[in-house]
Formats: sequence, C-alpha cells, structure tokens
Amino acid sequence: MASAPYRLEASWSAEGGEHGAFTFTFTNLSQAPLSGFKLAYTSLYRVIIPEACDNAVFLRRNANFHQYAPPEGLVLAPGESWRFTVSGIHRPARHCTDGAKSAYITLEDGTHADVAVSDLLLSGRVSEPPPVLLPQGKLDLPFALQPWPAKIDAVPGEGFPVVLYAAEGAELEERRAISEVTALLHRLIPSAHAPFSLVADPQGRILHLSKEEGLGTEAYRLRFEANAVHLAYGGAAGRQYGLTSLAQLLEGARARPQTFRFPTSGTIEDSPRYGWRGCHLDVSRQFFPVEDVNRLLDIMAWLKLNTFHWHLTDDEAWRLEIKAYPTLTTTGVLRGPDEPLLPQLGNGAASVGGFYAQDDVRAIVAHAAALSIEVVPEIDIPGHNAATLVALPDLVDGQEAPDSYHSVQGYPNNALNPAIEATYSFLEAVIDEMVTLFPSDYIHIGGDEVAHGAWMASPLAKALMEKEGISGTFALQSYFLKRVKAMLDQRGKKLAGWNEVAHGGGVAPENSLLMAWENPKVGIALAEEGYDVVMTPGQAYYLDMVQAEAFQEPGASWAGTVPPAHTYAYEAEGDFPETLKHRMKGVQACIWTEHFLSRGYFNRLVFPRLPAIAEAAWTPKAQKNWERFAAIVPLCPQL
Repeated sequence: MASAPYRLEASWSAEGGEHGAFTFTFTNLSQAPLSGFKLAYTSLYRVIIPEACDNAVFLRRNANFHQYAPPEGLVLAPGESWRFTVSGIHRPARHCTDGAKSAYITLEDGTHADVAVSDLLLSGRVSEPPPVLLPQGKLDLPFALQPWPAKIDAVPGEGFPVVLYAAEGAELEERRAISEVTALLHRLIPSAHAPFSLVADPQGRILHLSKEEGLGTEAYRLRFEANAVHLAYGGAAGRQYGLTSLAQLLEGARARPQTFRFPTSGTIEDSPRYGWRGCHLDVSRQFFPVEDVNRLLDIMAWLKLNTFHWHLTDDEAWRLEIKAYPTLTTTGVLRGPDEPLLPQLGNGAASVGGFYAQDDVRAIVAHAAALSIEVVPEIDIPGHNAATLVALPDLVDGQEAPDSYHSVQGYPNNALNPAIEATYSFLEAVIDEMVTLFPSDYIHIGGDEVAHGAWMASPLAKALMEKEGISGTFALQSYFLKRVKAMLDQRGKKLAGWNEVAHGGGVAPENSLLMAWENPKVGIALAEEGYDVVMTPGQAYYLDMVQAEAFQEPGASWAGTVPPAHTYAYEAEGDFPETLKHRMKGVQACIWTEHFLSRGYFNRLVFPRLPAIAEAAWTPKAQKNWERFAAIVPLCPQL
C-alpha cells in the first residue's frame, strides 16, 4: 500500500499557553504544488480557544475533529512545509498518543486525501522511552495456570502425557465439553497439540469426569495420579474451567518444558472469588468485526471470565441493528468528511462504518454461551447519543440552541431529551428487540457523563420540570431513568448502569446493579445506598490508561498511570465494611477504544492487565503472587 503523499507531524511544548501548545508541521510530499486546501485532524486534546492559533485559520471543531485553513495565498511546492501553532488546548499533553490520531486534506475541488501522521514529539524536555513493565518472574510451583487456583497441592512430574483421553463410559455432555475445550485451545493457539482425545492412547493418561453435587456450579477439583486424572465438577461451567486448567497445564509443559511441568500427583481445588468476572468492550469508538469479538470471548474463557459487557452505542456510532429504526445503522454509523458524522478518533478521508446485524448478535451470544459467558448489552442513554440524534433528528427539541451544552468529550447537545415523549417510544422499541437478542438478566443503560446543564435551555424540558416539580439536570435524568427502569421491569429485565445512575435521586436499588468507575470510594457509597455493585475503577481497571509515566508510553492518562503491577495488586473490596461486602458482586476490566487504532495498541494496552484482572476476579487474595503471575502471563493468547 502506497504511503500518503502528505504528512502531518506535531510536537507539544509546555510553553505558549495555559496548557502548553502544539506545533504542527504539514509537508507536501506529492509531485504537485498544493494550494487552496483545508487540513483536518482528529485529536483527543481539543482546542477550546479557537483564536489561539498562529499562522492558521481555525475553521471548526466537533468533539475530536478539528479543521484549519492555511494563510490566504499559501502555495506549498513539492517538499515544502507549512507550520502553525495551536495553544488553546483543554489540557496539557502527557504522552506520545496525545497528538493527532489521523488527518486528511480537502482540496480545492472538494475531494479529500489522507495525510499520514506521526506520534506526538515532546519539545523542550527529555522524551523518555517506555520502561519494562513486567519482571521475568519467579515460580514456586512450575504450573502454567491462569488464573491461579484457590488451592493447589500438586507435585510436578518429569514429563507429560501425549494426551488426556476420556474414560470409557463418559457421558455425551462430558465428551462434548472435552471437544469444545480442545477447539478453544486450537482457536487460541492453532499450532498447539490437542490436549484431549475421545479415543484411548497408550501414551496418554485416562481422564475420569464426574459431577459432584457438593461443588458449586463454577467449581471443580482435579486429582492427579501417575496414569490418570480425575476431574470432579459442580456444573457445566466448572467442568469447562477444569478442562481449561488441564489444557493450560499440558500446553505450558509442552511449549516451555524448561519452565513448566504437568502434575504427576496431588490435587487442585478451585472455585471463583467473585460471581461477576467481567470484561467490557467499547465497539462504538472503534468497530470490531465479529471474528475479533469472538476471539476476545475465547480469551475471556481461557481466563475464566464469565461476563462480556458489550458497549454497543456512544456518540461516535450506534452499532446494534434495530429493525424498527434502520437509520441507526445507516446514518448513525457512517463517519467521514462528507458523512452525517464527522471523522473522529483515527478516521481520515475514507468513510467508515460497521454494525452488528441481528444475526451477528445471535451468533456472538451463542458463541459466548458455549463458553459459559453471559453477554450484557449496553445502549448508553441518555448521554453519549450524538450519533443517535443525527440518525433520529425528531428526538431533538427544535427550540433548543444547538450548542447549549457540551459533554466532557466535547459533543454539543448529545443527550436524549427526557421531555420528548417520542424518546420513550423509541426506547420501548429498542428494548423490545434487545430482549429477543440477549438472554441476559441485565440490560446496561449507561447513565454516565450527562453534561452539567444538559436540557436547561430546552423549553420542553423546562415545562416538564415545572410539571413534575423537579429542577436541574440530574433530577431530570433520574426522572428519565426511572421510566426506563419501568420498561425493563415490565419485560423481566434488570437494570445495569454506570455509577451516575444514582445521581439526582437515582433509580430504585431493587433489581439494579451499578458499576463504580469514577473512583474506588464510589462503590462503597453505592452499596450504602442499597445498590449491588461491580467494581471497575478507572485508576486500576481501565485498560486504555497508560502503563507508565514515560512520554513515549501510549494511552490515556486522565485516571492516572496504571502499571500492570498496580492493576494486579489492586484489591477491589478495599475498605468495604463487612456488612456491605455482599453488595459487591465482582470486578470488571473496561476496554475503552479511543486510543486503539491498531491490533498492536490493543494488545499492548490490554495485556497483561486483562489477565491480572482475571486473577483478581478468581484467585483469593492470599494466593495472589505478582512474581508468579509475571512468569506465567506471557503464555496468555492475545487478540
């Protein structure tokens, strides 16, 4: 693929403005002179003072989209550059991914051409390279188990069996489970030798499976003998987890025999620490095709995670097909220079889209179910709906000024208006279709980051507040969410949401589960109010956060620096009083994708922190060991 004929490079200096300044250099690498063009780039570091730029004319901004014109009459000959400075940004840059994520130019004839971009450079200071984040590690027991089990008293052997084969008389469901875990390993590590067989092999060991009523649904017990392995399980999930542990043990011993062994005697007794062991994926900011979603589900199963929180809608796109409102996945997903939604977060001259047809959703949900994973879908409401409102303009109060408020991400008027009755008809139809697609008890309705002052310039909202005797954005949000919860109650679904659902009076705690993301103390406060809680604080479990303070380390930094060692050591129960611990249902990793422009960035930021959270979700605190984890986690498959 040929490189772009234009390039944009940027550096940031602490000098030049309250939050420093970007210096952009645009170079014409084409064979022809360039004039009469406009330059657009996307960046999470937004311009908030348009006039604070030098040698350029600021044209417009929409969230992360910025557009400029060069000085009048500028002509760039081949090889020449145009340099301009922007100082009115909303916060100081801290890392190399804080500059432009993509760029394009609009030529005089109205066509568009991509512009290559480079990582942000640091001016006036030393730009430190990323440090090594994972030590070599140290093993007390040479077993390749992820996550580490609750109890292990096993003796490593000198060799390993060629295969573990099902005992004669194994039930059909047990044989199917053996086949499914074998297929899981082959999907994750295609070159791996099959760990199991349904046919006896003299070089293998016999595998006895038995269901044991005293074990929990997700629990299992392994007993190793010289010529046999016994797996007792409490339910289908426990059987899968036990087989997965055996596959890990055998694959580790095969792949790295100098480090790992297979047990020759002893036991493993295992069950999860928490019932909710989640991983979230934002597919609105960046679209992930079905095969990538399924691959992530496979990795989750390998790590014994059991809840996939699927963030399907946001300002940048609505990704779930709703047959009653087809424009959601036509108008509401297309981003591009000439599309209803402007480029954002890495988009350039080409239009981009992508959504999940309902048949795709059914297939993904079925794939997850076969791996003992529950899919919890999220439509983020009432905020984060810029794409929705472009697709469904009838849901806007036409009397409200179009820029009367802005979200924290910079989107104007991006919240569904609680005073427009058609909003509720829309949501009823959406929920009705979701109920047929997702068997989960929960539907996640977002509820986060509604801008302070949202709806306050809407005459319809003002009339509703007067009628209901309420005032302010968050009281109005509470009114809205209570109506949405009633819709879910009527359909036998429970409400899940982010911690802001409790604002302004919130919704009834009964059949509600909230995710504490803003900081760890929020979870305790929610539990005190009677809510069930999943802990997912940005300061430990947001996998888009940078892993080191070095400037060349990629990622976001608003929640601080989150190295893998911190993610691993973090204890989500924290200061939960004993009387409230029953309210904490578990923990969850969150993969927000503003920075995930490539598979390489995904794997660099998600691993090894996702396996670290999986171990926090499964392994008792007393059994956690950072050095042991560091020695084993390089074996974890990646996307």
